[in-house]
Amino acid sequence: MAETKSVGVVGSGQMGSGIAQLAATYGLHVWLVDTDSDALSRATTAISSSIQRFVSKRLLSEAAGADALARIHFTTNLQELSSVDFIVEAIIESEDVKKKLFTELDKIAKKSAILASNTSSISITRLASSTTRPHKVIGMHFMNPPPIMKLVEIVRGADTSDETFYATKALAEKFRKTIICSQDYAGFIVNRILMPMINEAFYALYTGVATKEDIDIGMKLGTNHPMGPLELADFIGLDVCLSIMKVLHANLQDNKYAPCPLLVQYVDARRLGRKQGIGVYDYRNLSQEAKPSARL
Repeated sequence: MAETKSVGVVGSGQMGSGIAQLAATYGLHVWLVDTDSDALSRATTAISSSIQRFVSKRLLSEAAGADALARIHFTTNLQELSSVDFIVEAIIESEDVKKKLFTELDKIAKKSAILASNTSSISITRLASSTTRPHKVIGMHFMNPPPIMKLVEIVRGADTSDETFYATKALAEKFRKTIICSQDYAGFIVNRILMPMINEAFYALYTGVATKEDIDIGMKLGTNHPMGPLELADFIGLDVCLSIMKVLHANLQDNKYAPCPLLVQYVDARRLGRKQGIGVYDYRNLSQEAKPSARL
């Protein structure tokens, strides 16, 4: 099994940027691709700021931080991934959009390259079906934010080879992550359990059971969660939560996974959470230090 030395990351949002930063910190050469040059500029700033926070907390030396940033190449050209060993897709949580990307990556990437998806809910088997290398396709689901959270969820599709699995596992271990393995079912492990809880919190708010503050405090102090479910939903992104609930509902065919109308309404109103400045809570007057992208 060849060692992974270079990584391509497609999508420069919070997850993609975090994965790129993580890989570069552990000595890999990284190509971060996004079709939006403005998004890449924001990613450059975010990664630089994040690395500097690690340095200021003495989790990285100044030299190691500078080296990590220098190992990331920011580009709008997907063709630049033609020689990398391992590609992680971290774009919008839409099966159709992801399939289209995987078809493109299949044509661009070298034959030995592994194509991984950071999807939090979509079937790896179906994504793999859009390629000519289903044995080289796997789910590698990082938790948010990737440089900090200790968990990686690995998901094998129907045709994922042992070689692909072990190469992916070795990469996650290189990143010093704890690994859990899921069968290829909607939502996998974490979101199969987490998203219905978040959805139920929305139902509790929707039906007037309690205020948002009491719902969140109840779960934080009553079940020892670091964030309440509504606060966590804002952190994840309400649009992402809704997308995952729709996948669960469509694939598991059970009305207990039906998205709460209030969650749908918030997304329709573009109240998407912290990234938008407003979700269940209003973050528009928060200082930069209080925002999640600034956290360690």
